[in-house]
Amino acid sequence: MRRNTLTTVGAVTGSLALAAGLTACGGSSAASDEKAVTVYSADGLKGENGDGWYDKVFKDFTAKTGIKVKYVEGGSGEVVQRAVREKTNTQADVLVTLPPFIQQAGGKGLLAKYSPEGSDQVDGADKGADGTWTSVVNNYFGFVYNKKELKTPPATWEELLDGKFKNKLQYSTPGVAGDGTAVVVKAMHDFGGKQQAMDYLKKLQANNVGPSASTGKLAPKVDKGELLVANGDVQMNYAQSKDMPNLGIWFPKAGSGKPTSFALPYAAGLVKNAPHTANGKKLLDFMLAAKQQQEVSAIGGGFSARADVKATDENAIALAKIMDGVEIFEPDWNDIDKNLTAYVDDWKSATGS
Repeated sequence: MRRNTLTTVGAVTGSLALAAGLTACGGSSAASDEKAVTVYSADGLKGENGDGWYDKVFKDFTAKTGIKVKYVEGGSGEVVQRAVREKTNTQADVLVTLPPFIQQAGGKGLLAKYSPEGSDQVDGADKGADGTWTSVVNNYFGFVYNKKELKTPPATWEELLDGKFKNKLQYSTPGVAGDGTAVVVKAMHDFGGKQQAMDYLKKLQANNVGPSASTGKLAPKVDKGELLVANGDVQMNYAQSKDMPNLGIWFPKAGSGKPTSFALPYAAGLVKNAPHTANGKKLLDFMLAAKQQQEVSAIGGGFSARADVKATDENAIALAKIMDGVEIFEPDWNDIDKNLTAYVDDWKSATGS
């Protein structure tokens, strides 16, 4: 999921959602608890039923170290915004979010330099050149469709302009949700430029239900048939499909081109002036360790961030099949980070949002 609403969870127990955020607790309480580490993260890796990759990793980390994980979940941009607001009274130790928001966090001076153990096995494109962040779970942008209502997914972007998709199509809001921002990134690539992408998205707006701060909430609507098509990402949607039998994953192409996607990794960084820096480093090391990376596909339905970890479990085989034939491109994240506000403003202007 890619929600904009922050939720604070005691990750070790996994069942208690606190109405008040960690900020309300004050920095002194957190600082005095040496056996704690606080994670601010984009959603998608913690299971709805306590069975996600985070659930397993945090439980095993606490069992090994005695350090309790305090978990705060929100939209990709919102977790960064919260960390910015708390810059004079830092609460988070580890920040996990998606591009371009991890670059945004670095640009705002939120991240400290730290290369976790095993980060030498992470591809250069999946970690910060300045050493402030490293991908811990790889993922790819995609779309979902209702397999019951549509025998085959739409092959092209152009097909989505058909009247049968009116009020049956929705994508999460660019600039708020990471996967929503990804819609603009992919459209700009597939159509060959910003203006061409905005021209298309303007036409698509006739079929769009409207804004959504949460990408994760769209998949259940697709599964039930309330929507025929929505955006998402492979890791989250594959995990959701276990309980949503009508959910299929697909990748649109422009015209006669190939289906395309791009890496949308969960990138983790150590927060500068964190209250528990040592514990934050230990958790980053643990998340990137070979055993935990081997569990990324088996438990989380995602892709290992380490090149030397070759998963062969049932999920890994299924995920490889989903990605077969999809052309992967690499966005210019520095450009997107620099111009994100302008791109979002252009999208708002084009769509009247």
